[in-house]
Amino acid sequence: MARTARDVLDGALRLLAPAAGENRLVAEIAAGRAPLAAVAALALEQGQVIPADRRSFTHLALRATALQQPPVTAFYDHLARGEAVALERLGPLTAACGLGEEAVRAHEPRPGCQAYPAYVSWLALGAEPVDAAVALTANFAAWSASCATVALALREHYGFDDAACGFFDLFAEPDPEAAERALAAVGAGLLDGRLSETLAHRHGRLVQAYEAMFWSTLADEFVPR
Repeated sequence: MARTARDVLDGALRLLAPAAGENRLVAEIAAGRAPLAAVAALALEQGQVIPADRRSFTHLALRATALQQPPVTAFYDHLARGEAVALERLGPLTAACGLGEEAVRAHEPRPGCQAYPAYVSWLALGAEPVDAAVALTANFAAWSASCATVALALREHYGFDDAACGFFDLFAEPDPEAAERALAAVGAGLLDGRLSETLAHRHGRLVQAYEAMFWSTLADEFVPR
């Protein structure tokens, strides 16, 4: 039986799902034990990640257009628009952490936190766009779960209001349009033969590893073992 787009995405989700409990920082935030400084550092690092990812998604959309893959272009256009919204929602989060504009401008990014967007940039330059779409879609599931946990914890333990939690709420909430566009993109890749599940899984393993590095970098700094 021929593989469907749903088969491909479900398989990637199963294969690439992170082990339960491996994210120490999210666990500490969920329990209210992480210092506010850890949340502030998370917000500052995302201030670097989000614009980088938006540029990467825009470039992937352009490459997909050049390859005459409209569904893949539409997938990345949607992601790029989402990153623009995320950037707007970072302001209330950084303010709730007590960070002013000067602190945001002066922030020196941590290499371990910026490895993720650096690799996404590599995907934008060198990967088959539909392969990258599979890898990123699998990663978004783990990211979404982390954001949902953090959003709840910030309300329960840190006194953050809805505006301050809006950044995490954005990624925690289901995005039916993104899911629909991912299926269409993968379906197009299957149809034109450009999709390689082997490479998509390889990209996905690295994306997940670099996201884990993002979280562990902050955990090692703010949450001693």
